[in-house]
Amino acid sequence: MSAADFIIHDRTRARAVLNVTAQVDKLYGECRWAEGPAWFPAHRTLVWSDIPNDRMLRLDEVTGAVCAFRLPAGFSNGNTVDRQGRLVTCEHGGRRITRTDHDGSISVLVDRWQGRRLNSPNDVVVKSDGTIWFTDPTYGIDNIYEGEQAESEIGGCHVYRFDPVTGALLVVADDFVRPNGICFSPDEKRLYVVDTGHTHFTDGPCHVRAFEVGEEGRLRGGGIFAVSSQNGFDGLRCDEQGNLWMAEADGVYCFHPDGSLLAQVRVPERVANVEFGGVRGNRLYICATTGLYAVTVAVRGAKRF
Repeated sequence: MSAADFIIHDRTRARAVLNVTAQVDKLYGECRWAEGPAWFPAHRTLVWSDIPNDRMLRLDEVTGAVCAFRLPAGFSNGNTVDRQGRLVTCEHGGRRITRTDHDGSISVLVDRWQGRRLNSPNDVVVKSDGTIWFTDPTYGIDNIYEGEQAESEIGGCHVYRFDPVTGALLVVADDFVRPNGICFSPDEKRLYVVDTGHTHFTDGPCHVRAFEVGEEGRLRGGGIFAVSSQNGFDGLRCDEQGNLWMAEADGVYCFHPDGSLLAQVRVPERVANVEFGGVRGNRLYICATTGLYAVTVAVRGAKRF
């Protein structure tokens, strides 16, 4: 891809995050719906989901080799790495959040709320206090393409906070149509959550909301931060400056913390999710429909405490 695939909206501020002479590379192209990239700095690998194929894949950054990481994978979707370097995964198939330990063993962290099965956890982040925050729309139970078709036992699609120490699972936001991508700002004082309710309702939302994070994980605010122009918002990540890198239908959009659109990285497939990685932390990995892409940017991903 060429410099023409970068669109600059704010020339002055975009210089701090993006170099338009950088190359957008396609690293892999045999997925059905690539999602949930998670970076492991200790061994320089990226793990991501290929949901309809019910598998997880692994990229070795040093050699460029891609291999199967887990097959079957419980129709995994979003992934992240906790503060101990363990993989935390949203599984549509089991309607649960699991954790993979360093020895490869898998444990179920949470699969029910008030005795009722979760819908199909979609995306997940781990806060510095060890709590696990995740979204729970119905995409994995709507049909058999990304999981097993079933009725929602909860009757709603919420955002949750799970404490693995106490086992407490709390609903932190219950006014979403279809909560999707989720991430914290670098200082963890703000939580961003995407709502993709447009997939189920003609006038449904496709925007990202911003919450202020208070004591004990209580959320305040929740106003609209940005609205998708392409009905394509999905996964998102923050860089170390607090800019938000958002999956969109035609690429990755970079927003300033004040809500201004700084730049776009154009990608020839619909983008589902993004993750910062690489040896310097400034390699932006992009999961987009059939493939995995990457571009080196001018800023590192937000530090994980």
